[in-house]
Amino acid sequence: MSFSSNFYWGGATAANQCEGAYNTDGRGLARTDVTTAGSYNKMRTVTYKMPDGTTGEVNGFGFDMPEGAKGAILDGYYYPNHESIDFYHHYKEDIALFAEMGFKMFRMSISWSRIFPNGDEEKPNQKGLDFYRSVFEELRKYNIEPLVTISHFDTPLYLEENYNGWNNRKMIDFYVHYVETIFNEYKDLVKYWLTFNEINNTVMFLDMFGSKASDKVYQEAYQQLHYQYVASAKAVKIGHKINSEFMIGCMICGITNYPMTCDPKDVMLTRYKWEQGIFYSGDVQCKGKYPTFAKRLWNEHNVKLDITDEDLNDLKEGTVDMYTFSYYSSSIVTTHKVENNASGNFSMGTKNPYLKYSDWGWSTDALGLRYYLETIYDRYELPLMVVENGLGAVDKVEEDGSIHDPYRIEYMKEHIKEMSKAIDNGVDLIAYTTWGCIDLVSAGTGQMSKRYGFIYVDKDDEGKGSLKRLKKDSFYWYKQVIESNGENLEMEVK
Repeated sequence: MSFSSNFYWGGATAANQCEGAYNTDGRGLARTDVTTAGSYNKMRTVTYKMPDGTTGEVNGFGFDMPEGAKGAILDGYYYPNHESIDFYHHYKEDIALFAEMGFKMFRMSISWSRIFPNGDEEKPNQKGLDFYRSVFEELRKYNIEPLVTISHFDTPLYLEENYNGWNNRKMIDFYVHYVETIFNEYKDLVKYWLTFNEINNTVMFLDMFGSKASDKVYQEAYQQLHYQYVASAKAVKIGHKINSEFMIGCMICGITNYPMTCDPKDVMLTRYKWEQGIFYSGDVQCKGKYPTFAKRLWNEHNVKLDITDEDLNDLKEGTVDMYTFSYYSSSIVTTHKVENNASGNFSMGTKNPYLKYSDWGWSTDALGLRYYLETIYDRYELPLMVVENGLGAVDKVEEDGSIHDPYRIEYMKEHIKEMSKAIDNGVDLIAYTTWGCIDLVSAGTGQMSKRYGFIYVDKDDEGKGSLKRLKKDSFYWYKQVIESNGENLEMEVK
């Protein structure tokens, strides 16, 4: 196997999906705090209250919110992110378990509203700063390198409701103030940073609505992205001034797209899928400029962006140091009418007859990960990190407390093999942090039963459970993978 001696093996989480303590120590609300639980067949909803006191709910993306409505926590609803797995009070126990597995890196995020409850304050919330300092110091105790996502679907709800969120250029300044605060606070504890989680989702999700998405919706999506690109570039520039050793990366939702047929129309549409969904964000953040095909994308929906010369200069000067991405599955693209659709990762693509699918409709395609790695490294020639990868599945606790999850081991084993081959083929891959290394609340469905972790957390989809942590078979398997630096993937777990 080809992993370097300093390869970063580890796992990944997000604050809003694991921390809990949503209203503790001065934290403000985020949209996830007013988002209900869902299931495979039922979309999560956002609950709200009108000025006249009437209440209601809309789909979990927050679209179609009535004018004047404010996100609200209502009686009779279950909000799984409120407690999550209570990492806020269990972090020492959890980090000790990560260390037992041999983690070299732990990807986590900072909850923006824990630092600035509303988002527009001048002074930060000291208790929020203290909490993350304690977490970073605990990681340092075990020589685990933190990889910190600055914004992981966790914008303060106040900014969304009172400033219209990322539709407003003022958000750049709020983000920059937040970034300066945490960069200065943790400059000696954190080296690796990611500016926005899966930044390309803003445009990718529009595919879910097909022709229903209006030009106005596309205008807002591309404008939001532009402001985030500028904010990211400013963060890179600020970070390098505060600590020249900082490594600051983008984070892309990685999906390998294949044409369903050899029809030239399918091949062309596949290329366009790569350009819109993957390369558009990567090119701006890695190359510091909009790609040539950006004009085609804008013209398709009459998009006219607010872009200044200063913005373009910031993009040019604030390119990222590394490219990181999530990868779970691949997608099929076609211009032909099909009836057998997939639903994994919100891709809503056609099912691939050559692949197996999980209970949640996600394809298993390890070769697609190698395809993605080689394609991206050839395009950008920057160090790469796979910062999310894993299998969501229902796990059963046996009478003796053991949890046998060979399906998860098999999934990861095949993906690790393909990562090794990509390295052999010249890719500079430096880290692998599996998603949900400890069970947490699913972002898409709000379920606990969709489990990814090596560590089981005793909690169900209704919020019941002791929160006790249990080691799955995959815990011991991943420990051996790390000990052998990726050489021993065939461990027989009893």
